[in-house]
Amino acid sequence: MEKIDGGITAAKGFMASSTRVGLKKNSKNRDMAMIFSSSPAEVAGVFTTNLVKAAPVVWDKKIVDSGNRASVVIINSGIANACTGEKGMKICQETADEAAEFFGMYPENVLICSTGVIGQQIPMNKISEGIKTMGETLWAKRNVALEAAKAIMTTDTVPKESAVTFEIGGKKVSMGGMCKGSGMIHPNMCTMLCFIVTDCAISKALLQKALSDDVQDTFNMISVDGDTSTNDTVLLLANGQAGNPRIEEEGEDYRTFCEALHTVMEDLCKKIAGDGEGCTALFEVKVVHAADKAQARTLAKSVVTSSLTKAAIFGHDANWGRILCAMGYSGADFDPEKTDIWFESEGGSLQIVKDGTATDYSEEEATKILSHPAVTAVCDIKAGEETAVAWGCDLTYDYVKINADYRS
Repeated sequence: MEKIDGGITAAKGFMASSTRVGLKKNSKNRDMAMIFSSSPAEVAGVFTTNLVKAAPVVWDKKIVDSGNRASVVIINSGIANACTGEKGMKICQETADEAAEFFGMYPENVLICSTGVIGQQIPMNKISEGIKTMGETLWAKRNVALEAAKAIMTTDTVPKESAVTFEIGGKKVSMGGMCKGSGMIHPNMCTMLCFIVTDCAISKALLQKALSDDVQDTFNMISVDGDTSTNDTVLLLANGQAGNPRIEEEGEDYRTFCEALHTVMEDLCKKIAGDGEGCTALFEVKVVHAADKAQARTLAKSVVTSSLTKAAIFGHDANWGRILCAMGYSGADFDPEKTDIWFESEGGSLQIVKDGTATDYSEEEATKILSHPAVTAVCDIKAGEETAVAWGCDLTYDYVKINADYRS
């Protein structure tokens, strides 16, 4: 497998486009994007666990559950189309109808995603304008993929893309993706939209299994602020244009596919965590030597979501007591008196806790390590062989500023 410079157009047969129709208040940035496959693609998806689901989530879940293939994904940024009642669902239907008519397909072949302010109605005339403009300007070029990644951003500060190539059955297979997310990020999905495409030939059932399994160790292990969104969606499309022997069972080819998917998913979710609203550092928490995966995940999530720990990371303060405290209230059973903790970054590695008590570490050295833009806390609970990793960010003054006037 090889990481490459690419995004949503990295796989054969996939094109993209983007435009500005004026959905974002006080912004001149692009606010609509389109993904198009030149042949119908198998679709897998995972969605928010929030009981309050945006209209596009309901629409897409119905398509994924039905087993329909899809050729088009239409995304708008600026208005979430959440808590919009029957009118919100009508907008989804009208969007799919117009796209279907433009491309000569069925509305059930059109996926729709929205992100932005909750409670506002989407002006259909602007969506119609965007569909026509984007439908006429589809390209498979690298710069077009980047512009599409920018168009789906809300409070994100950077576009987020990832791509790899790998081999199955002697055929070169490609996979690429883009996502957005910066705030309202919490395990069990977050305010994020993620789109991954591949030219791999694989069954719908295995495509869904690969995505559902991997999200447990990637997007469900990130947190910025403890809020789970109404719009979270991860869509995975596979059009089979690589020409590889179709993956129909869980053998070596399936494992290769899953490895590639995990690489792209992990890369994208780390980019979301590292771009949390107002943050200055990516905060990674690794729990090692756990008795089982569930224990490891629970402990890692508890630490990465601790507001006090996140504030300490912002202050470059090696306040390890907050980490041990977060582990203690996680609900997972472990022995604090057997727990070791390290801080790691490009600045070095330093053990600060051994068997539940502080080592004779240098506060100056700890501050140096914690001053880097990516920091890891390693927690060794000495209970088994399982590991889990969670990703988040520090908690800063700017997070409050951004969310105090998000609508205005």
